[in-house]
Formats: sequence, structure tokens, C-alpha cells
Amino acid sequence: SGVSAQSFLHCFTLSSSAFNLQVATPGGKPIDFVDVNESNMRWIQDFRMKSYANPAKLESIDGARYHALLIPDCPGATIDLANSGYLAKILQHFSTENKPICAVGHGVAALCCASNEDKSWVFQGYSLTGPSVYELVRQPNFASLSIIVEDFVKDSGATFSGMS
Repeated sequence: SGVSAQSFLHCFTLSSSAFNLQVATPGGKPIDFVDVNESNMRWIQDFRMKSYANPAKLESIDGARYHALLIPDCPGATIDLANSGYLAKILQHFSTENKPICAVGHGVAALCCASNEDKSWVFQGYSLTGPSVYELVRQPNFASLSIIVEDFVKDSGATFSGMS
């Protein structure tokens, strides 16, 4: 579970040069960084001291106030985002308004929550890239995953490519 420290670092530093960023998590809980190492520990510590490091509640986010959505590589997405009705509303708005959405690595699982009124998937017909079943099988928590993104994407009418 959690958010990849390295992915978050890259996503945040690249996008903060062009956008005013708002970090949001389910319930506004602090970000649970995983895979913290010597190369990113200092940045993570510095980030936690900033005022913008306190996440907003995902439940209170109004998609109309934002221009882009970026979901970093977060192994926890299959647990708390893949079934989020709040994120689904945001994704539906972004899709309808043709606003850019970027999901990285395991963060692609977060897109699974978004369905249209007719129950079809918002991203039907899209092409997505994420962790393949082959990659997931090698993880110790594979048996407990609530969703296999590759299967969901293909079953929902989109194409899927595994990350290389």
C-alpha cells in the first residue's frame, strides 16, 4: 500500500514548475510513502515540513476547480482508490471536460472506479499502460489484490500494455 516515494518526488517536482499543486488523499490522511531510500529520504523529509504537504480530503475535492489530475505510482491505489466514489466523480468530470489525466504505474488502478451513468467504464476505448499480471504475480500481496488492473481494463473495453 502507500505511494511510491520516488514516483511522488518526480511527479511533484516536474509538475510543480508548471502548476499550483494540491495534494489530496482519502480522508485527508498523511501520505504513506513506500520505498523511501537514501536518495529520496531528504526530499521527503523536506516535503513533509511544507504547508502544502498536508493533504486535502479527496472527498471534498471539486474537479471543476482543477486543470489536470496526476496520480503517481501508488501500490495502495488498488485498496483505497479503485473503488472510490469520490474519485469517480472527479474522473467523470475530467473525462467530460477533456481535462488531462495522468496515472503512473500502480496508480492506473485508481482509474477503475470511474463509470458512466450506463455503467460503462469512463475509459472504455482508451489505451492504458500499467503493471502486468506477470509483474503482479511476483509480488507477495498478489493473492490479496482486490483488483487486477490488466484484467479490468481489458474486460471494460480498453487496451492494456504492461510496463517494461
